[in-house]
Amino acid sequence: MRRICLTLPTNRPCTAAISDIGEEADHAAGHFGVEVHLLILDSSGKDAFAEHAEVVAKVRRAPNVITHHLDETQQRDFLRRAIRRSGAAEPELMLDLMLPSGVSYGACTNRAFLIAAALGCRSVHRRDSDSTYQVLNGETVFPIHHELTSLGKRAADAAGGVSEAVLDPAHAAKPVVMVGSSFVGELSVDIGEIARLDNDIYHDVVSLWAPRHWPDEQKRELVEESFRGSGTDPFVRDHSTLTHVDPMRVDMCNISFLDEVYERVPLPPATDTIGSDYFLMHLVHDGTLPGVLHNRNIVNHYTAERRTDAGFMAYQLRFTKFFLSMLYFNFIYERMAAAGAALLDDDFHVRPETVAGLARQSAGADREENVHRLDVIERSYRRLGGRYAEFAETLASRGRRLLEEARADIEDFALLTEAWHSLVRASRSTAVHRPVTSTGIHRSATSTAVHRPPAGHIHRYSPVEPLGGPGSSCI
Repeated sequence: MRRICLTLPTNRPCTAAISDIGEEADHAAGHFGVEVHLLILDSSGKDAFAEHAEVVAKVRRAPNVITHHLDETQQRDFLRRAIRRSGAAEPELMLDLMLPSGVSYGACTNRAFLIAAALGCRSVHRRDSDSTYQVLNGETVFPIHHELTSLGKRAADAAGGVSEAVLDPAHAAKPVVMVGSSFVGELSVDIGEIARLDNDIYHDVVSLWAPRHWPDEQKRELVEESFRGSGTDPFVRDHSTLTHVDPMRVDMCNISFLDEVYERVPLPPATDTIGSDYFLMHLVHDGTLPGVLHNRNIVNHYTAERRTDAGFMAYQLRFTKFFLSMLYFNFIYERMAAAGAALLDDDFHVRPETVAGLARQSAGADREENVHRLDVIERSYRRLGGRYAEFAETLASRGRRLLEEARADIEDFALLTEAWHSLVRASRSTAVHRPVTSTGIHRSATSTAVHRPPAGHIHRYSPVEPLGGPGSSCI
């Protein structure tokens, strides 16, 4: 039976999201005959974790749904054992890249990738804790329906299961490695207030994620479609397209990848940087690998934490670091697009050494473009006043440090990509759950990573070290 990993990373209270994703897991197992490993990577505080555990425990899931609810203690324990087995030259650095102390959108998903490998899963399906599903005529609209319909099939075979196929027949033999959609509701980035205060400033700021050499018209088009997802129109009927999926049309709250991709290249592990988890979308597109774009959009909403002063400041920092990261990602994306199918080997596998090489090259890019980005943000935010002006003050004092962090982040990505093959291979033979004897003493788990508990089973754990602080998961 094919195993899949349906994962929800979180660092906030989200009992409703956990209930919802559990229902999606039941749907997948019941309608597609797969074994679903429901993986909740929980970096939330003690009280929220307890609430989540209660939600997990009180519902008996469908047959062939196995729930794994891991706090950062269990995640760290698994990672340490896998990293040790991989033979990584700098194991503590590798652990920090996989489980940093700060918020990292890429790292939380990378942990899901390695745990999925340990569980013997063929695909990872990711959702977010600040979103929910649409409902039509009383039926929940689960994205996993389209994901399991097409993911892993040859493009030629997947064509019969979609509404339309616009893929050139030259790609018919390649596998469908990504299936995804977007969201409806609030902007994916909490910047709507900027547009309401001053639309010109909104344009100036949002256009900073484009390469500086783009013409003004191209930047305007980018601003118009940025962070809006699929707008606000509700779901009324299914539509799916077999194509090379445009990264601007999908979101990480509504995405699935085949192991053919994520077991070869990880996501950038940058901290405090929104958008750092979108890299594989670009790699799939630029590498001419087939995907399916569907319209079962997820509903995006904002959490109350973002409205607080502390939440506002933290989010604006992540937004700023996103712009700084684009100096390096735009460099990589342009060269991946030029390489096209050359990013793949003869078996249609992504070449990780090419990706790592481009990341290292990008680290040498002239930082003057990023100095300009910081200047525009600081000047624009001072004009907006209030909390924005207060944030501008922090940029004035932290600008040089942020420039250094952005370059270090891309160097870390290159390093992790070079070590990724060994980490994945080691994870396949590392047990996710350290066995506990009847006396409560941990036994070494060195044989196989895959255990077959009873249907609807929930794994129980015994902590092996102090719980890490919340924040290294997704927001």
